[in-house]
Amino acid sequence: MQRLIIEGEKRLSGEIKVQGAKNSALPLLSAALLVQGETVLHNCPRLSDVFAACRILGHLGCECRVSGNTVTVRADAPCGCCVPDELMREMRSSIAFLGAILGRTGECCLSFPGGCALGARPIDLHLEALRKMGVTVTEKHGMLRCVCPGGLKGAQIHLSFPSVGATENIILAAVLAKGTTVIGNAAKEPEIKDLARFLNLCGARIQGAGTDTVVIEGVDKLSPVEYTVMPDRVCVCTLMSAAAITGGEITVRGAAAEDIEAVIPVYEQMGCSVYTYSDRLFISRTRPLRAVDRVVTLPYPGFPTDAQAMTMAALSLAKGTSIMVETIFENRYRHVSELVRMGADIRVEGRTAVIKGVDRLYGARVEATDLRGGAALAVAALAAEGVTEIRGLRYIDRGYEKIEDQLSSLGASVRRVSE
Repeated sequence: MQRLIIEGEKRLSGEIKVQGAKNSALPLLSAALLVQGETVLHNCPRLSDVFAACRILGHLGCECRVSGNTVTVRADAPCGCCVPDELMREMRSSIAFLGAILGRTGECCLSFPGGCALGARPIDLHLEALRKMGVTVTEKHGMLRCVCPGGLKGAQIHLSFPSVGATENIILAAVLAKGTTVIGNAAKEPEIKDLARFLNLCGARIQGAGTDTVVIEGVDKLSPVEYTVMPDRVCVCTLMSAAAITGGEITVRGAAAEDIEAVIPVYEQMGCSVYTYSDRLFISRTRPLRAVDRVVTLPYPGFPTDAQAMTMAALSLAKGTSIMVETIFENRYRHVSELVRMGADIRVEGRTAVIKGVDRLYGARVEATDLRGGAALAVAALAAEGVTEIRGLRYIDRGYEKIEDQLSSLGASVRRVSE
């Protein structure tokens, strides 16, 4: 078992390059299954989720190599269409392989995905859309078997909720389908645009990615390309919260400000100065942290649910009372009890959290129970008095590439120890 040991009350300063986006790299790796030839993905973060995706590709018959932050996938002749339960349980994004496997082989067998227990993340939107494209779905003993005897066909699909995963799965299934697929009420996240950019470079015909209507005209085949994964906007938000809570001053190279337009005003209201440039973001705080009246998580371009926990950690030291409302996942406040263990004053009522700022936080032994909640504990520990010990690093490692090295490079006192 590994844990992080963080000595608090260190002001962060300096410059850091943001890692590649986990939430983009995973669907891009799924998309590589559709390409006949060798796909090369640069700026791919070295994360446990990425390694899990590579294991799935290997099980399906692909050749997958990792060298630094470059992943090479050769998918000339995939020989499998089933993903075993133990691989599916390693990450929640594993369901993205459903559309890609169907698009390449015409059939797929897999179990329900694992990952962080954030609450219900039903895949009925995925399955309903695929049925409209000619897929027959049966469920038995916790396994899904999907087949399309007549081949995938384009369809008119309207999502009842702009689900990122469902939008990605439909795109992956539709690029090699016969005819045209139209997705209404599609997710608009930047990661959707990144997936479409990659597929279009491979020869796909996708229009409207990043809007609520995406049109995919099926093609016969996709050709291999080299592609660079977009920067991780959630990691940028994490670094912003670290600067805010420590009264720091940092520059984040590679940050795309347009991807976090809903986040920046919140940190400015908290008393931070934020300056954005074409390829970087600068944030500093020299004034006391101020409370924010109301932060509501929403689908993009709203405030991202993935940034909620780290922002809450920073607000726990803000003067006044802040309100946060979580509208995406019903179980995304699991980090609150651990922040309270560190001295935070937070009360949760349903999907609303009331954060009363305190004068100081204290180091404690805490447990990460999900990815972003674990990052929130690390952020809180940076400003806490004394030493904090964080367990449950397997969750943090799903989304942050050596978080101890990232924070230490900015002046934090963070080390990873093994038992």
